[in-house]
Amino acid sequence: MSPVLIGFIITALAFDFLNGLNDSANIVATMISSRAMSPRRALLLSAAAHFAAPFLFGTAVAATIGHEVVQSYANTMAVVLAALLAAIVWNLITWLLGIPSSASHALIGGLVGATIVGYGIDAVQLHGLLKIVITLLLSPPVGLIGGYVLMKLVLFLARGASPCINQFFKQAQTFTALALALSHGTNDAQMTMGIITMGLVGAGYLTQFQVPLWVVAASAGAISLGTATGGWRIIRTLGGKFYKIRPVHGFTAQATSAAVILGAALLGGPVSTTQVVSSAILGVGSAERLSKVRWGVAGNILAAWMLTVPASGLLAALAYLALQHIVV
Repeated sequence: MSPVLIGFIITALAFDFLNGLNDSANIVATMISSRAMSPRRALLLSAAAHFAAPFLFGTAVAATIGHEVVQSYANTMAVVLAALLAAIVWNLITWLLGIPSSASHALIGGLVGATIVGYGIDAVQLHGLLKIVITLLLSPPVGLIGGYVLMKLVLFLARGASPCINQFFKQAQTFTALALALSHGTNDAQMTMGIITMGLVGAGYLTQFQVPLWVVAASAGAISLGTATGGWRIIRTLGGKFYKIRPVHGFTAQATSAAVILGAALLGGPVSTTQVVSSAILGVGSAERLSKVRWGVAGNILAAWMLTVPASGLLAALAYLALQHIVV
């Protein structure tokens, strides 16, 4: 491998690590806030599940990222590296501000921005991009509605129960958190696998898009390490600023999020774990009463979501202009 290709792979794994650092909050915030599990134990459980997930559920999302966003002639090192750098910068900005943002949105926005500047709008595969955009747009309302409906169902089934049922919800979160971590590892680690494989093809290291086993292992390891480190700023946002999380909220939000994310990943649709989990938390809280939710916090997060694609696209365009004469 050339030094440029090695540097690209290191950059991609850094993005994967930051993705795990940023999104660890999505997996563990509710169970930590509801005191179902200690912070360190929750993060370690999540990290182990993240590492195992890509080996268990395949690489459908990686294929979507690698095949269905840009035309093959635009799959160059400059494009994929610019997209990565833009996603990393944006994720760092939102992480420092403690605002949950979408690594999926940032990476897709970066790919599109760099491709348009380098090769024009025709180099973007609009049908594939539309599929990804629909998946990204539909998953938050599905999480919101799913959380609302499941919470209503749980409250109905638990009516008349003694306070001891909280112990059940605390213990059950071990399984729902494990399912959520597996679904997140299946979805988000594959984005890095897809972008690394794109770079390997673009550099001529691979002749066709097929994710090597070492790429799967490296990507799974990087996101797992980032998850174990933990993003405490965002854990505090998701775990307490919407409303006071109790065990029943944690159990219901995790179960809803895991079902939505894993279902989309198995179909090859990349979703934003941040959006799905945040929406599920909002849906669960709304099922008790609408005034329970601090909607101002939700508005700030929504604004960050809406800014992610144009901001990362602009950052990637600037990065491409700087890189086009350095890498090819």
